[in-house]
Amino acid sequence: MAGLPRRLLSLVLALPALLLLISLADACPFCGMQGPTLTGEVAQAKLVLYGELTNAKEQANGDGTTDLVIETVIKNELAGKKGDPLAANNKIVRLDRFLNPLGETGKYRYLVYCDYFRGKVDPYRTVPVLKDGGMAKYLRGALEHKDESIGKRLRFFFDYLDNPDLEISNDAYKEFGNADYKDYKDMAKDLPAERVAKWLKDEKTPAFRYGLYASMLGHCGKEEHAKLLRDLLDDPAKRLGSGVDGMLAGYVMLKPKEGWAYTRDILKDGSKEFMVRYAALRAVRFLWDSRPDLIAQADLKEGVGFLLDQSDIADLAIDDLRKRQCWDLSDRVLGVQNKKTYKGERLADIPIIHRAILRFALGCQDSKTKNSAAAKAYVDEQRKKDAQMVADAEELLKLEQMPPAASTPAK
Repeated sequence: MAGLPRRLLSLVLALPALLLLISLADACPFCGMQGPTLTGEVAQAKLVLYGELTNAKEQANGDGTTDLVIETVIKNELAGKKGDPLAANNKIVRLDRFLNPLGETGKYRYLVYCDYFRGKVDPYRTVPVLKDGGMAKYLRGALEHKDESIGKRLRFFFDYLDNPDLEISNDAYKEFGNADYKDYKDMAKDLPAERVAKWLKDEKTPAFRYGLYASMLGHCGKEEHAKLLRDLLDDPAKRLGSGVDGMLAGYVMLKPKEGWAYTRDILKDGSKEFMVRYAALRAVRFLWDSRPDLIAQADLKEGVGFLLDQSDIADLAIDDLRKRQCWDLSDRVLGVQNKKTYKGERLADIPIIHRAILRFALGCQDSKTKNSAAAKAYVDEQRKKDAQMVADAEELLKLEQMPPAASTPAK
């Protein structure tokens, strides 16, 4: 059984991966990148231009001017209005900024986001992109699809996931990252499986994308693609990176019996690396919440139950069981307090586990099930020992249950 110090060490060593694993609510469960997209930023700008920077002149005070030779107009809310810098078919806009072009002449083009302030064009963001990367085509295409269903929009972005311009490729990936699984579930069935498999085989593919690609392959792939996912999971280098949860989910989608047996073995083995077992837990969450058609809930409960004996991850397992109201496992959860780590330390003496047990008991005591009495007795006992701790736990549970809008103070 793994001890607490190893979890702390694992968390320190794997901090970058953990940061990538944090997902926004209602976001792709296997994507390691969310946030503002180029398309979203275009929607907020009054003027978005694509072209080449020339004639950059810097003044002594750091200000200056730069000419933008326009090749493509992405967006122009000023068209036909007073102050339109593109009136009379003007192809050069002077920007009141010193913008020194990068690299060799002609290699880059620039995406310039502008506002219009006091009668002047105000460039507030400049993004250098490869000349031959197709940024203008990409953005114009994205805008053309903006009013379509999310599934159709994501199918457009799929074709840009392997674009040679990293700015475009990452932006297309973020579009998936911001989408919920249900938004691409049906679309993924018709994706070109061999193309997705090629990305997974390519050593140049960023590790944080494996999860999304593997989950896609779980929808559109065939039996031979299950072997590819199994090979990736068996690869020590791939297994310790991000995206393992998506690989496990994809494997289960293609071969439910074999995939679940593989995932179950990971959950059961407390000697495996923390990040691997945490990825397996994330895969269980996906199967439980998004694909209940694949694995019986009783089997998923059993899988999470294996983690209750592992001190470095028991708190996460308990919280998962609480959130899914698995009150029938109350005896096992309350029994965790009597278990010991391999160093002889009681699990209940580990604060993070103690709090998880308390939160579970607080939920269970009001469940009106046969286990509620035992849970209430536990809560009453803890309240006598530390009333403030119990009150704090109750308050946190209330906050957790509040809808996002209600938990945000009005301005």
